[in-house]
Amino acid sequence: MAGKGADTKDFLDFVYSFHESMEQHKVLLVYEGEITHQITKAFTSLTENNMEVEEEAHSTQKKVFHVMVECLQNVGKHAENYRKNESRKDGKGAFLLSRTEEDYFITTGNKVNSEKVSEMVEVLEKINSLDRDGLKKLYKLQIREGRLSNKGGAGLGFIDIAKKTGNSLNYKFIPINSDFSFFVLSCKISRNNN
Repeated sequence: MAGKGADTKDFLDFVYSFHESMEQHKVLLVYEGEITHQITKAFTSLTENNMEVEEEAHSTQKKVFHVMVECLQNVGKHAENYRKNESRKDGKGAFLLSRTEEDYFITTGNKVNSEKVSEMVEVLEKINSLDRDGLKKLYKLQIREGRLSNKGGAGLGFIDIAKKTGNSLNYKFIPINSDFSFFVLSCKISRNNN
């Protein structure tokens, strides 16, 4: 019984530590699990209510919603299922929304096949190297000539996010094992009306 009590205490300590960390990083919403259309609708609704209470500028609200949907769709479509016997339609991943005095941050994390990491880094670095005009040209080029993956992407979502926010895409790939990595993407949306 002492073992169970210690496990419970450790978990309760973790919950408090997690709460404190969320407060410190100004996290408004956090989720881990399957990303479905219903989850996306619920998150945008919660965020809309919160932003209206905070009297956030309409232009900022539109950008946050747009980037939120793009990021959630990316996880829903492209997260890898690393359990061979598990069949599911929607991708599983993590989602965080945080806010500072100057910016909103939308951060997602999901498992990807390690074989795709170098290609993804190449795409993300290309996007990060371009200005707004370059992003517009790349977007048009990808629509015209881009090779679509078997899950329907040509990097268009990443390009669209960079165009909409006007900021670089911050990312990291963390190896899980020889087959999979955890892809973390963080997008910054300015709260000013530029």
